[in-house]
Amino acid sequence: MSFAWVLKNLLSALLLPPGNGLLLLALAGLYRRRRWAFGLAVMAGLLLLLQSLPPVAHLLIASLERQAGPVFTTPDGAGAIVVLGSGLDLEAPEYGGDTANERTLLRLRYGARLAHQLALPVLVTGGRPQQSSRAEGEVMATILHQEFGISARWQETQSRDTPENARFSAPLLQAAGIRRIVLVTQAFHMPRAQQLFEQAGLEVVPAPTGFKSGSRFAWQPHEWLPQAHALRTSYYALHEWLGIAWSTLAWQLGKIAAIF
Repeated sequence: MSFAWVLKNLLSALLLPPGNGLLLLALAGLYRRRRWAFGLAVMAGLLLLLQSLPPVAHLLIASLERQAGPVFTTPDGAGAIVVLGSGLDLEAPEYGGDTANERTLLRLRYGARLAHQLALPVLVTGGRPQQSSRAEGEVMATILHQEFGISARWQETQSRDTPENARFSAPLLQAAGIRRIVLVTQAFHMPRAQQLFEQAGLEVVPAPTGFKSGSRFAWQPHEWLPQAHALRTSYYALHEWLGIAWSTLAWQLGKIAAIF
């Protein structure tokens, strides 16, 4: 495990909910004798409250899903379907071991649907999380075969995150002469995933799934109460915006370094 990997995850935990609000509260407590500490504590409470409100979470996730593209209609010359993993449930007793979590399964189901519809080969991508018995890509391939009747042609099993999904998958596809892919992931994740796969040298036809903001939001009074599911949605949205900013910065720095 590299220092950069640990640092990235630490920063994410501190900048994303609920860590961002808790960090501000901790700073307010540490400097409680200062005049500004009370204001910082109030700011922290408001931040946690806002991130827990369904209307705020809806607006945050919609800002990403509007960039995901429309619902998939045609492969537009793509040569393969790429399904991104999103984590495992470890040691699930009813499955006798590690299995796909709900986000990964959502993507797998749509990827299988497209594979049946388009008759294109499938690549699944995801490395081995800590304490897991198998790589995510291997688990995904097993589920595709056993439950959806689809055999994955490629299994990318070394990646730890979306940038590595793209970086390690691209050579497998390019070696087979494939330059354009149908990319399957959740709608809020699609803008960043598409950016990274295009930076890796592939042309992307987006196939987003799992839209959270597709239906008209019901602005009911109870929706203005803090709710755990809204905090989770805010986490996903802010995680993606932070990832987009980071990958854009890294890409630009890489281009500058290549010049010199």
